[in-house]
Amino acid sequence: MNYEFIEALKNLEREKGIPFESLHDGLQQALAAAYKRSMPEEKGARVEVHPETGEITVYQFDVDEEGSPLRDDLGNLANEERIVPRNFGRIEAQTAKQVILQKIREAEREMTFGEYAGRQGDLVTGIVQQSDSRYTLLDLGKVEALLPQAEQMAGERYDHGSRLKAYIVEVRRTAKGPSIIVSRSHPGLVKALFSLEVPEIAEGIVEIRGIAREAGHRTKLAVSSNEPGVDPVGACVGSKGSRVRMIVSELHGEKIDIVPWSDDPRDFVSNALSPAKVKEVRIDEAERTALVVVPDYQLSLAIGKEGQNARLAARLTGWRVDIKSESQLAEDARRAREAAAAPPAAAAGPAPAEVEAGGQ
Repeated sequence: MNYEFIEALKNLEREKGIPFESLHDGLQQALAAAYKRSMPEEKGARVEVHPETGEITVYQFDVDEEGSPLRDDLGNLANEERIVPRNFGRIEAQTAKQVILQKIREAEREMTFGEYAGRQGDLVTGIVQQSDSRYTLLDLGKVEALLPQAEQMAGERYDHGSRLKAYIVEVRRTAKGPSIIVSRSHPGLVKALFSLEVPEIAEGIVEIRGIAREAGHRTKLAVSSNEPGVDPVGACVGSKGSRVRMIVSELHGEKIDIVPWSDDPRDFVSNALSPAKVKEVRIDEAERTALVVVPDYQLSLAIGKEGQNARLAARLTGWRVDIKSESQLAEDARRAREAAAAPPAAAAGPAPAEVEAGGQ
């Protein structure tokens, strides 16, 4: 009977992937807990189960008032002695069963945590199980992932049963098992989707050098090629836009601008303002600002709706971007010439109202 129990543990190892050693330790702990129920309060129990034959050996030892083991001067359990194993009653058997099941659950949770702990930054696909104003739960198969409201895309709906790709931002260990936090708004989601759809990125031929995203609205991606003759933008777009179309579909219509990365900040800033056409870029290294001149008819496109295009270009390049049309630049130049030609104005004291306001 004991040998059959050992075989059952080995079957659990094969079926669930839980190490036999963990199950074996759990069995010994379960038997010790069961024996302890019928022993004197001043005694504790230790059980050894032979890992091959299943032969059971039981030891008892002294414990203190709190139930902690007492030890002698050599660190051994105090007054430990072997006792004859006895048959379990119903209560003892139930105790052993509960301890073993708890050990199995703990081992399964630890395995799941180990599986996902190293996957931060990975792309996962889940099925929407529950969604409300606070969070959405995704079923990943062995475990559920939490998509908090702060990590959701603006205007995106999460219907029960729908499949969804998400980006793992954090894996936490909790008492109830691993807590996996995923995101739909993280820029890493777009990077992961491109790595999935563009073989050249997965192989390292094309490299994503920068990304700026306003989730649900627009993303700008800067790419470069590590091999001569490979067009990084064309590789990401795909034949007739097939590759980028798949990603846009997954992101429910979010606009994606793919631009070539450049070491030259003038070229990079100019590229980053795509789809607007830029006439000139003036760089101020000290202030790390870029004055961009565009044709009059391109001004609104360069700035974008509510300044979005300019804002994303600045985040992508790391430069503060100031955009002016050709007519605005000409007007600024005219005013500068007039100011330079005008005679110096006589110094005037502040207006009485201003003095009074300043003194309050």
